[in-house]
Amino acid sequence: MTIEEMKEKKREHGYTYNMMSQMSGVPLGTVQKIFTGETKSPRYDTLEALARIFENGDRDYLYADMVEDSGTAYAAKVQGQYTLDDYYALPEDRRVELIDGCIYDMAAPSTIHQLIAGEVHRQISNFILEHDGPCMPFISPVDVQLDCDDKTMLQPDVVILCDIDRMKVRCIYGAPDFVLEVISKSTRLRDYGKKLSKYMDAGVKEYWIVDPYQKRIMVYEFNKEIFPVIYGIDADIPVSLYDGRLTINLAALIKKIEKLL
Repeated sequence: MTIEEMKEKKREHGYTYNMMSQMSGVPLGTVQKIFTGETKSPRYDTLEALARIFENGDRDYLYADMVEDSGTAYAAKVQGQYTLDDYYALPEDRRVELIDGCIYDMAAPSTIHQLIAGEVHRQISNFILEHDGPCMPFISPVDVQLDCDDKTMLQPDVVILCDIDRMKVRCIYGAPDFVLEVISKSTRLRDYGKKLSKYMDAGVKEYWIVDPYQKRIMVYEFNKEIFPVIYGIDADIPVSLYDGRLTINLAALIKKIEKLL
């Protein structure tokens, strides 16, 4: 198995470097250097040890990460058994999402990702301010306790919340009205699959997936019989929540960053 194939498997399973170190017995620093490309020619036996993690099938592995800030050991659990207690025990500078009891590390977003999310949030915020609207726009990182249980906590890129009673000090408690995710290569499968189902089941009214690599925006209005509607990334796209009075247009931004796409 090549390093690139292992990187893809790592993303699919949501494994962290620390998890892979503990599963394989390879020192954490060595794992990091291999997967970041710092080590150009890793030893054959090291690569074999790492490859065995993924060649043993799709079964879940124990995760016994040490939470340095709390000074206590992170309880060894199988993916699917983590709770908000585990989520809140993590260091504040470590970004993860908790989905149905599984913890997924979130890589630092790219500049493209941040520019797109920021521009969408700016346009939404300006519209709400100009019209003195009651809804509140949010941009990541903001915790969304989507199912109001202790097994899921998401961090969508952009959110509109109209039921202000759902806004708590620490998180949004329940489904927002509007959610937007900007695709990253490491989150593509979750945004198109797992998160799509979660948002639909939780009662989100409108879900947008902005895919700068495919140069398209997919709009899911879950109260309609047919979805998604697919737009070009530079199109005028109406926000259904506002009956089309608010349209998002990324054409000017996309023109500036097109050489990066």
